[in-house]
Amino acid sequence: MRSLIRALLAIVLIGFVAFFVLGWWTGSRPSRPADKPTATSGTIDTATARERGAAIGEKAAVATAKVQETVNEARLTAKIKAKMALDDSVKSRAIDVTTNGSTVTLSGTVGSAAERDRAVRIARETDGVTQVVDHVQIEK
Repeated sequence: MRSLIRALLAIVLIGFVAFFVLGWWTGSRPSRPADKPTATSGTIDTATARERGAAIGEKAAVATAKVQETVNEARLTAKIKAKMALDDSVKSRAIDVTTNGSTVTLSGTVGSAAERDRAVRIARETDGVTQVVDHVQIEK
């Protein structure tokens, strides 16, 4: 469930970023009403403008990297859950899959050791996964 919420938040964040960036790139930003004159000093401090532009660029790069990481994590989680859903020997609803970077954590309760082993193997065989942490419990 957390993975689904995380993926949904990532999609919303990407949408807001795209709306903001594309709006400014295409020049379709809100304009001031024509009846209010714009006050200008006649001089522009280009050094300050460059510094502010660089700071904004750095913040945008960090935000983009975070969004990309979240999207990649959601993609890995979805891949693993889909593989488990298609595998008849694993009850995918009983296993929670969370992803942090390329590390996948499996948790939940299954009916047998074979089911747990198969779930771990599915996660390990998924492209992009470097480590699998197994917290799956076996019902007694």
